Amino acid sequence: MSLKTENSSWVSEKLQAHHLERLAVVYVRQSTLQQVLDHQESTRIQYGLVDRAQTLGWKPERVLTIDEDLGKSGSSAEGRLGFQRLVTEVGLNHVGLILGVEMSRLARCSKDWHQLLEICALFGTLIADLDGIYDPSQYNDRLLLGLNSPGT
Repeated sequence: MSLKTENSSWVSEKLQAHHLERLAVVYVRQSTLQQVLDHQESTRIQYGLVDRAQTLGWKPERVLTIDEDLGKSGSSAEGRLGFQRLVTEVGLNHVGLILGVEMSRLARCSKDWHQLLEICALFGTLIADLDGIYDPSQYNDRLLLGLNSPGT
């Protein structure tokens, strides 16, 4: 059964009831503390994805914001406790949807990005950015996500 949300440009046949049973995770990151200070609008937009998750059907208590990596480079998962937590939560089958303004904020390192895609595909976790919702287990979505990956 697919879910339809009234007046939402994010409605997707990919979003199913079992996704809503798990968490929606909003991942917030800026590369440096200076960017956090200089680009407050970007940070505000990223936090605003919590509302997007709720519009899609998640209850407020089922939306987790991971923002421990604000001011940390995405060049490696090393030292990024937020990214490591995200991967762990997906691997524990706790996450139905990951939301980010742009996927490149998740990981700038191709290895880390593809590891996240693999684990999302394995556990049926969807990925969403401002352009739509993607299912990493579907070939076409995986191709689109690959085109948006670091280094492309």
